[in-house]
Amino acid sequence: MLFARKALELPTPETALPGRSTTIDRIGPHAVTGRPVEPPFPEGFETFQVGMGCFWGAERLFWETDGVWTTAVGYAGGITPNPTYSETCSGRTGHTEAVLVVFDPAATSFELLLKVFWEGHDPTQVMGQGNDIGTQYRSALYWTTDEQRVVAEASRDAFARALTAAGHPRPIATELAPAGPFYYAESYH
Repeated sequence: MLFARKALELPTPETALPGRSTTIDRIGPHAVTGRPVEPPFPEGFETFQVGMGCFWGAERLFWETDGVWTTAVGYAGGITPNPTYSETCSGRTGHTEAVLVVFDPAATSFELLLKVFWEGHDPTQVMGQGNDIGTQYRSALYWTTDEQRVVAEASRDAFARALTAAGHPRPIATELAPAGPFYYAESYH
């Protein structure tokens, strides 16, 4: 159906797809940077995960940013273990298409990377980005340290104030939460 309804509500653990206990594919080095996309990462580096709609465009914003060591696309923020792309697109895994960002805090700041995040998509759009509609395209920011949480919340609040001052009528809809498992997308991504 051309105009089929997309899932705009997250599934519950009872309604989510069951997934699987093993990963889908083995991931190689990053196709652009040539660096590993799986841990272990260099000592002292930090990670976080973002959902900004379709993960391909969002990933590029970060791998082009100074201080970012590597990135990977995958699925985060959901229930189903080791989901596939088609399962995630069904809206029945609870995951959003996500980018794992690995950065060197000695070479860039988390604040600067949050600026890339906030300005790289529409954080006020609920359950989608542009014409990409569904739970898998929601805006999300998943932190990995308490310090990141504090900075992320302050950054969200500052961006919300800037939007209000600019006359933007909608509130920020971004999901902010601690990072859970990151499931790497299939190798064809």
